Amino acid sequence: MSVEFGARGGYLSCMRRLCMGLLAAVWLATAVCAQAATGRVIKVLPQFLDLKGRNSLTPSLQERDTYQAYLRDHTNECSGMRFNVQWKTKGQPAAPLKLRLEVRGIARGDFPRQLTLESPVKRRGWFSQWTWFALVGREYEDFGSITAWRVTLWEGDQLLGEQRSYLW
Repeated sequence: MSVEFGARGGYLSCMRRLCMGLLAAVWLATAVCAQAATGRVIKVLPQFLDLKGRNSLTPSLQERDTYQAYLRDHTNECSGMRFNVQWKTKGQPAAPLKLRLEVRGIARGDFPRQLTLESPVKRRGWFSQWTWFALVGREYEDFGSITAWRVTLWEGDQLLGEQRSYLW
């Protein structure tokens, strides 16, 4: 009888260990799936806009870069700036996502000019997305020359990613 009980006890012990192992694997899998979203700001392209609101005269990237250099030298032909932001998140966000653009300008008085723009964003698919901010018209003229910028990606009040200019 003790031999049979020992053999059965070994079988039950093995099954118990197997069930506990499967339970731990399922628990770990659900913990991995329940992680908070992660994200990052991949690229920021600050671009001048001409008086017609264009950043380039043709779709060519080389032409765009040439035209941007021209607008940088001829600021009287600029009507504003646009910041094209490429960003990406992974996982399901627990809170709404938003992009924040902060720009600094030439100092007037004791403090430099500073402006913050925000935009709520939604994740669409697996790949990165583009969002843009525009500083145009009277707001651009009143702000003056932009010297530094920073773009941050937020999930509620948690910072997920950031890109900033050299002078920030």
